Amino acid sequence: MKKSKKDKMNKDEEVKIEIENESDVVDEKEVTPETEATDSNDRIAELEEKNNELNDRLLRRAAEFENFKRRTETEKEMLFKYASEPFLLKILPIFDDLKRSLSHIDDDNLESLRDGFKMITEKFTQVLDGQGVKKMETVGSEFDYEFHEALLQQPSNEVPANIILEEVESGYMYKDKVLKHAKVIVSQGAEINEEENVEE
Repeated sequence: MKKSKKDKMNKDEEVKIEIENESDVVDEKEVTPETEATDSNDRIAELEEKNNELNDRLLRRAAEFENFKRRTETEKEMLFKYASEPFLLKILPIFDDLKRSLSHIDDDNLESLRDGFKMITEKFTQVLDGQGVKKMETVGSEFDYEFHEALLQQPSNEVPANIILEEVESGYMYKDKVLKHAKVIVSQGAEINEEENVEE
């Protein structure tokens, strides 16, 4: 009996020591309102710093984008404003040739003047070809409203109806697009006499 009482007392003391140890651990880990407030303040300060950094980055990016937009708009305006420059540089020598030819006109050199204008025309054709501008071949082809503009129809016994007889103004293609419609006279077909109409 005495032994069991002693054992029981020892056990109680052990439990008491364990409880005290646990309470010490809790005391060590116990968060006071002051430490909690300090942690929160540190966290808030850290987040504010990150937020300021991100805002600064965003403002810089926005400013860069605005500068880029302004620069591209200026470049685009300049491009549209001076888009014809390369073409004009190719045409100016031809214009100079024309002026020179006109300044040398007299009755004695009509043959050389004709040859000069022929050369200028060939030069001009080469410049237009280089830009993708081609003259339409119309006479003898079938009328097509997408490419041609009919000024009038003429009866013709030799040429079937809807075929182009004559070109009044040339038409031009720019690459795969109609730049200028050709103005043409179109065949109406064989002329039918009024007597034949009455018999029919």
